Amino acid sequence: MNILLIGSGGREHALAWKLAESRLLTSDGGNFYAAPGNPGIADHALCVTLDTSDHAAVIAFCQEKTIGLVVVGPEVPLVAGLGDDLRAEGIAMFGPGKAAAQLEGSKGFTKDLCERAGIPTAGYVRARSFEEARDALANFKPPFVLKADGLAAGKGVVISETREAALVTLRDMFGGRFGQAGAEVVIEEFMEGEEVSFFALTDGTAILPIGTAQDHKRVGEGDTGPNTGGMGAYSPAPVLTGALQEQVMEETIRPTVDTLREEGMPYSGVLYAGLMLTSDGPKLIEYNARFGDPECQVLMMRLEADLGELLLACANGSLGEWSEAKLSNKTALTVVMAAKGYPATPEKGGTIELGEAEANGTKVFHAGTKLNGASLVANGGRVLNVTATGANVTEAKAMAYQAVDAIKFESGFCRRDIGWREVVRETP
Repeated sequence: MNILLIGSGGREHALAWKLAESRLLTSDGGNFYAAPGNPGIADHALCVTLDTSDHAAVIAFCQEKTIGLVVVGPEVPLVAGLGDDLRAEGIAMFGPGKAAAQLEGSKGFTKDLCERAGIPTAGYVRARSFEEARDALANFKPPFVLKADGLAAGKGVVISETREAALVTLRDMFGGRFGQAGAEVVIEEFMEGEEVSFFALTDGTAILPIGTAQDHKRVGEGDTGPNTGGMGAYSPAPVLTGALQEQVMEETIRPTVDTLREEGMPYSGVLYAGLMLTSDGPKLIEYNARFGDPECQVLMMRLEADLGELLLACANGSLGEWSEAKLSNKTALTVVMAAKGYPATPEKGGTIELGEAEANGTKVFHAGTKLNGASLVANGGRVLNVTATGANVTEAKAMAYQAVDAIKFESGFCRRDIGWREVVRETP
C-alpha cells in the first residue's frame, strides 16, 4: 500500500519512523511519501512538494500515486476540512472531518459539547466582544483563564492573576494578538490539580486507548515563563492510574464519540484529551484532534502494535477488531531542544551536529530543521526532540540528557528538568 503523511514537525517524524515499519509498506513494497517532510522524515519517506492547503492538488497527488492511506499530522488541514474532501473521493484518511475537528478548532464548541454530553469540565462563558468578556469576568474568581477560541499554535491560553491583567489580555486578544483565533474568547473557571494527557483512537464507534503522557508547556525550568507548544514529555503518566483511565473513558471519551456520532459529526482519528486531575476527579481542559507534539514522540517510542494497520482501521471503520494497542512497559521521555529566542523570536540558521546522540537506542526526532548544503541547521522554534527509554522516568531522563549533551547546537537550549514531578515521586 502507498501512504502519504502530511506534516513537517517532530510529531510527523515520529509517525514516519513508526509507519515505515508497518506491514502496509513492507509486505508489498509500498511507497511512502511525506509532504513536505523534513531531513529526519527523509530517512523514512520520499519528501515531496505539495501545497496541502490546496485540497484539489492533494487529491490529484493521491490519485496519481494510488495512495491507500493519508495520515495528517497537524491540526490546520483537519480544521480546514481536508479529510472531508479526501473521503469524498474515496481516499482513506486518518483524522476527523471539518465538523468533528471543531473539537480543536473551537474551544467554545468543545465546551458546549461538554455541557450537552455531561462531560466534567470547568465552568465557562463564551464572549464575542471585549465588553461582553469584561462583564463576564464578574462571574469568575482570580486567577482568570482566558482562551482564544480558535487555533493559536498552542499559545492561545493566558492565565491572569488579577482582573486588571485579565482586562489587558482581553484587549490584546480582541485587538488581534491571535488573529482570527481571538475573535471569540472563552473565559474559564481556574482548576486546581495536575495536568495529564490521555490518548485514544476511534473510528467513530469503537474506541481504543493508546497511552498517557505528561508534557511541560512552560519554557522555563520549574514550569515558569510563557507557554510554548511543549518543551518535553514522558509516557506513561503513572499519576493517571488504571482506575482513573477507566473513569476518563466512561465520563469523557465515550460520551464525546457517541454525542458527535449521534449529532451527525462522526469522529475518526485520535482524540487527545488534556485533563486536570482535580479533587473532584479528572476534568477535561481541552481536546486536540491529532497526536500531541511532543507527546506523539514518546507514544511512538512505546508503541509495539503496527501503527499503519491501526490508523487504517480508524479510517475504514474496523477498529472494533482490535482488542488493544500494545505498548511497551518501558517509560519514554523526550527533551525538546529549541532555538534561542523561542517562543518569541527563535534564532534560525544555527548549525547542528548530532554526533553520537542516537547511541544506546536513543532517537532524535527532527522538528524545525533543514539542510543547508551538507549542514543540518535550525529552521524553527522547536528544533529537535531527543527521546529515550528506561525502566522509569528517572532512568529515561538520564538517557535523554546524555544524548542532549552529545549534540552540538550552540544556538539552542532546553529545559533540564523534564519529568521532574515523577522523578520526585520515584525518589525514595
